[in-house]
Amino acid sequence: MTTPISRRQFVRGTACAAALASSRAFAASGDRKVPVSLQLYSVRNDCAKDFDATLAAVAKMGFDGVEFAGYHTYSDKPKELKAKLDELGLKAAATHIGTGTLRGDALKKTIEFHQAIGCKYLIVPGDGDFTNPDKSKALADFFNETAEKLKPLGMACGYHNHSHEFAKSGDSNHWEIFAGRTSKDVILQIDFGWSQVAGQDGPDLVKRHPGRMGVVHLKPTVVNNEAGKKAIFGQDSVPWASIIKACRDLGATQWFTLEQEVYPDGKSPLECVELSVAALKKAL
Repeated sequence: MTTPISRRQFVRGTACAAALASSRAFAASGDRKVPVSLQLYSVRNDCAKDFDATLAAVAKMGFDGVEFAGYHTYSDKPKELKAKLDELGLKAAATHIGTGTLRGDALKKTIEFHQAIGCKYLIVPGDGDFTNPDKSKALADFFNETAEKLKPLGMACGYHNHSHEFAKSGDSNHWEIFAGRTSKDVILQIDFGWSQVAGQDGPDLVKRHPGRMGVVHLKPTVVNNEAGKKAIFGQDSVPWASIIKACRDLGATQWFTLEQEVYPDGKSPLECVELSVAALKKAL
């Protein structure tokens, strides 16, 4: 004969089951594999010299994809670029483009090109209106409108920070104002190196805007010339472990994008990128 359970036992059991399910989901989120791309600005001189050879070198290092900062010999050849990426086993993680490419008639051409290469995220890495009090709201409205047009196509637009976007504006800062004015469909591409320079807490940035970091920048950065630190991933000043965990758990991050802007010890950009990606993949 089955003994009836009390209401208290039922509630306690239900709560335990819910907590267990929640903890499992949290663990699964924290352990999920996020692919790694390289922002090609990191090796811009190599790209200008021989784009195909540079892409091949990047693929050989074990990157899953690339984030573009120009298309060099493929500027009007998206199908050929896609074929090259496929040949090398690389994905188009995202691109950095100007706001003008998203305006008016240019948007259609931008969409067609990036659909052809399989690029979902169209990111603007800077616009003077962002910190202009008289123009910043119009810029945020423009990103909302563009995101609405892109969403049915499985694409998204977003903005990438440097340090000046965190300058104070009234009781807040420019970044928080933009984030508050834009919808959840507008990507906030946090550059955790620059945000560290601006005195921001990386994990807290993710927590304040959950689900909006589809693609983020992991930029090795030494803050205030900290003694003994180098601008190689894991040897720098940025608390990467907590940032990566926050992105996995709360950021809805689909791509970790390495960007290398400082090349210590006289090493070439490609050599520094190889050192950083090896350390990043070990950390992941």
